[in-house]
Amino acid sequence: MTNSASPPSSYIIQGGIEGRERLRLLARVMRPTTMSLFERIGLRSGMSCLDMGCGGGDVAFELARLVGVNGRVLGFDIDEPKLEIARSEAETYGLRNITFQQSEVMDCELKPEFDVVYARFLLTHLQDPAGALARIHQAVAPGGILVVEDIDFTGHFCSPSSTAFSRYVELYTQAAQRRGADPNIGPRLPGMLMDVGCQRVQMHVVQPATYDGEAKLISAITMEKIADAVLAAQLASPSEVEQIISELYQFARDPRTVMSIPRIVQTWGYRAASSADLRAGGESR
Repeated sequence: MTNSASPPSSYIIQGGIEGRERLRLLARVMRPTTMSLFERIGLRSGMSCLDMGCGGGDVAFELARLVGVNGRVLGFDIDEPKLEIARSEAETYGLRNITFQQSEVMDCELKPEFDVVYARFLLTHLQDPAGALARIHQAVAPGGILVVEDIDFTGHFCSPSSTAFSRYVELYTQAAQRRGADPNIGPRLPGMLMDVGCQRVQMHVVQPATYDGEAKLISAITMEKIADAVLAAQLASPSEVEQIISELYQFARDPRTVMSIPRIVQTWGYRAASSADLRAGGESR
């Protein structure tokens, strides 16, 4: 377990309470596609679930409702201020089948006990996503499912074209890469699941986009939250950052414009159901 409440150095988005509100907005935008994913994998009452990199707990709350009182959910995250909010909200919602713990991915004590292990927008921020995924895979029970959603940041689009929007995508990408993270990890996910031993790997691509509604605000808000990382890396001047943020909000307020969030790859695979299968899988790799 770690005693640090700060996000890892490769994480370029502002954390803590301020970052929590951005995650809340993103969770609302993502809810339809993530809930559809849970239906696709057969999530049901009574299952045990691990939400790795759970942030403020938005997905963990959904999991807790879906698995019901006979199921359980554990959420891990490094950001203690977000977890404090999550614990309070879980109590408010009456969700007694959920717990939250602070830990780095590589420091978690994991046993193969969960029917579903889930991570959304986690691997993209890590310097060793393959190592982290191998670690996370250890928590999947035999016959269980490992589920990952992550971004392909270059997959953004808007209409009409916007210099500020293009510059935002460029700055996010460069800031993440400067810290050793992969903002375009999404297409790599199926192969990564195969590498850790998952069987029957499947994938699905989603991308919320709209001409109105909250999805149009995510680019501007995210630009605000990565400003410190962009400035620290000297990728843009303070005045340029302010101008980009202003133009993104202006673009979003125009009812005739269309904006997307990053393209998202949903990937899932199954852990071998028996020790014999596990040995066979290891020998074949």
